[in-house]
Amino acid sequence: RWFSGGRTNTCYNCVDRHVAAGRGKDPAIIFDSAMSGASRIFTFYDVLQEVTAVAAVLQNLGVTKGDRVVIYMPMVPEAVFSMLACARIGAVHSVVFGGFAAQELASRLDSARAKVVIAASCGLEPGRVVAYKPLVDAAIDLAETKPSHRLVLQREQLRVDLRAEHGELDFAELVAAEREKKSEVACVPVLATDPLYILYTSGTTGKPKGVVRDNGGHMVALQWSIRNIYGLKPGDVSWTASDIGWVVGHSYIVYGPLLAGVTTVLFEGKPVG
Repeated sequence: RWFSGGRTNTCYNCVDRHVAAGRGKDPAIIFDSAMSGASRIFTFYDVLQEVTAVAAVLQNLGVTKGDRVVIYMPMVPEAVFSMLACARIGAVHSVVFGGFAAQELASRLDSARAKVVIAASCGLEPGRVVAYKPLVDAAIDLAETKPSHRLVLQREQLRVDLRAEHGELDFAELVAAEREKKSEVACVPVLATDPLYILYTSGTTGKPKGVVRDNGGHMVALQWSIRNIYGLKPGDVSWTASDIGWVVGHSYIVYGPLLAGVTTVLFEGKPVG
């Protein structure tokens, strides 16, 4: 699981090593949207293909090890693929809860000095569609940091116009092109102490504070907790009623289950109501 010279990679441990161990056909992510009615099962091999394609897109946009990428998306598979793609190339992701106000997003763009923003055209809430694109536009107008590109996942519930002059690109089109080419992107070895992600506090008691999680200790703690606290093993299915915009979502929707080879449920909707 570790590379030579004491280096590692979180994406490799979440995805590649399970495929290498012969578990490529096993389910990794079960996507279930109560909002749209969509559902799909992604195997570990499927996830590897999707993550590699997103990583290729990011590399083509000049994202390299240590660069920061802000992810502003609802609970859709592309959000998880984007997180893992950042980890794959050694970039540092900062997930912002989808639908956060423009000022809050702007403060996080500035603090992280984001090179690229990955967003969706909208999020879905019970009874309404939340337009994300105007919030992203307003946030970038407010921020001192101007990301070089904005990747936008067009959702059928609300499609938006993309402005090439502002570096706005169609996420799905670019990813599909890399998938079609079967682009290969190797996992970039990182130190255990190198950052995996930045996640900001809510800011209710002042300026939001960026909490930085590393790669090595983070993996060890999550792997241990999945097995020893929750008693989960490869082949089990886990659902965590949270959002990837919060740390619980990072730990127990995305990284924890996948590290342990457990199938994780990605649910778009509310656990009640």
